Amino acid sequence: MYINKKPKAMVTMYETAEAKSYKKKFAEYVQQEVLKQNWDIELTRDKHYYMDCIFYFERIDQDEQNYYKCLCDSINGIAYIDDRNILTRTHAVYYDTTSPRIELVIYPVDYIGIFPNTNSLDVFESKCIQCKRYKNNCSVLRKCKEGRIQESILDFVCSEFKEVKHK
Repeated sequence: MYINKKPKAMVTMYETAEAKSYKKKFAEYVQQEVLKQNWDIELTRDKHYYMDCIFYFERIDQDEQNYYKCLCDSINGIAYIDDRNILTRTHAVYYDTTSPRIELVIYPVDYIGIFPNTNSLDVFESKCIQCKRYKNNCSVLRKCKEGRIQESILDFVCSEFKEVKHK
């Protein structure tokens, strides 16, 4: 749906009554699961999470890509703080006329920012500790942890590094 709103026009998704009903019911179900599984939503604040999905459709003409926006929006604020940190992945699509459903598993990614894993970050940061910029909340390190690509980092080596002189 196109909305001509000043100063900029914007596009928004038209939500059917069926979609609204689905989102409400699904959100209630996920809320119960969050409580049952002792899920800590706070862990999702600053880290990406995978949401692996298996779809069991009622008919073969359904498209799993059409479900993601509704699915993610309905549990935003329940299973995770912000769906911008959720990486959706389809692992399989099956057809089950008697029990159509979607199975989800949400778990943290291995990478942290630009680093493939915690160990890589630890090695990089152990070098940063020896830099003058580190004590002043180094913007290069902060941006690396946020996943921002920077010209000053090449092969996990920082060109901004200035070693602290020990007296």
